[in-house]
Amino acid sequence: MFLNVLAQTTTDTGNGGGFALSNLLLPILLALFIFMMFRKQKKTQKTVQEQRTQMVPGTEVMTQFGLFGTIVSVDQEENKAVLELSPGNTATIHLQALTKVVTATPAEAEAPEPVVPDDASSLTEETQRAGHTEAADAVQREETPEETLRRLDRENKKDN
Repeated sequence: MFLNVLAQTTTDTGNGGGFALSNLLLPILLALFIFMMFRKQKKTQKTVQEQRTQMVPGTEVMTQFGLFGTIVSVDQEENKAVLELSPGNTATIHLQALTKVVTATPAEAEAPEPVVPDDASSLTEETQRAGHTEAADAVQREETPEETLRRLDRENKKDN
C-alpha cells in the first residue's frame, strides 16, 4: 500500500507532481501513537511489578473496591491472596484486585495527631497569632449570642 501511495505521488499529475511530505504525516503519526501506547503499557507493568514485590504477609493493602486489609498469605501460582480484614475475619481475593500498598511514612508515624478545636476559631490568621478569639471566650463563659452582641456593642462604644 505504501508503495502505491509513493508511486502515485511521484507521477506527474500536471500540477507540479513530485513527492509531498504531507503524505508521510499519517504513517509517522500512527507510528508515534503505537510507540506511546507500548511505552505507557511498559510503565504500568513496571509499577504493578514493584507493587507485587511489596505485597508480602503483614503488608496493609487496599483493593480495587476500597477494602482495606492486611495480607496473611500470597499464592503466586493461583494468583490469590488472603487478607485479614479485621481480627479473625479473612477474605481470599485475586492478586489483580490488590491495587495499592498502604504504608505510613516515618514522618507521619512519629507526628502527633493535630488538635481539632470545637469551633472554627483556629481557621483565621488572627486566632493562630492570638491563640483565642472573643467567640471562643464567649463559649468558655457560656454566653448566649445576644449577650455576646451586647458586650461587643459596649466595647465598640468605649473605643469610639
